Amino acid sequence: MRIEDALLRAQQAAEPEVGRGQLATYIPSLASVDPGQFGMAIASCDGSVHVVGDADVRFSVQSITKVFTLAQVVAAEGEQIWTRVGREPSGNPFNSFLQLDQEAGRPRNPFINAGALVVTDRLQSLTGDASGALRDLMRRESGSDDVDIDAAVARSELEAGHRTFAMAHLLASYGNLEHPVDEVIGQYVAQCSLAMSCRELALAGLFLARDGVLSDGTQLLSPRETKRINAVMLTCGTYDSAGEFAYRVGLPAKSGVGGGILAVIPDRGVACVWSPALGSSGSSAAGLAALDAFTTYSDWTVF
Repeated sequence: MRIEDALLRAQQAAEPEVGRGQLATYIPSLASVDPGQFGMAIASCDGSVHVVGDADVRFSVQSITKVFTLAQVVAAEGEQIWTRVGREPSGNPFNSFLQLDQEAGRPRNPFINAGALVVTDRLQSLTGDASGALRDLMRRESGSDDVDIDAAVARSELEAGHRTFAMAHLLASYGNLEHPVDEVIGQYVAQCSLAMSCRELALAGLFLARDGVLSDGTQLLSPRETKRINAVMLTCGTYDSAGEFAYRVGLPAKSGVGGGILAVIPDRGVACVWSPALGSSGSSAAGLAALDAFTTYSDWTVF
């Protein structure tokens, strides 16, 4: 089936789920987003982009940025980050303290909040401006020079970020932060508050489908490093529902509480879907349905 036809099937499958679930009300600015929106974009390695719905509406990227900060750290210093962060599924909510304290401050993986804080901390050491380095990468790869941090979302997230601050302090108590807690939190919140559209995110993520090759032909990651980041996305990218997501969709993916999901089809392209209402696992309910249908009706799957 052609990409365009599979994309329409995906949109049809998502329609009953659009608006069902809950907004991420613990971040006040996200609680006011219209839950009835849906967009999806497919960016192919050959340069073509196909979209449906609200694919050009920008939304809060949130945890999807964790893939890109991890890629930048791995690009800069290879395997070293894995001494501070694990690569195993957590089986717990993304903001859980339980394992972090039990496992002496070494987060289970880089895509739960504690792990992402450690990655951001390391990127801050490497660049001096972790969120700025992320923003610049996303601008270059998406081709959109005005991609930026949503200051209102950042303020809202900081004001309501008691649990994130507590997690950072716990990491610091185990010696797993290199910078002061306030500095790490400021960079992390700015990172998560990046606003992008499905089209822009799909384009930005294409290097994950091209063995680490960026849009200008330079190599950000080696093929081996790219493979490994995609593997961690498959096992850990959708929090404690990674098994269900792999069963239904069968792609490396990263979700965010802004309602976006980025999925990678190695050597083929990248899919990005967005609908703000979240299911019980914290991922977009309509987004999951859309990706399930897309991989069912197309041959874009790793299985």
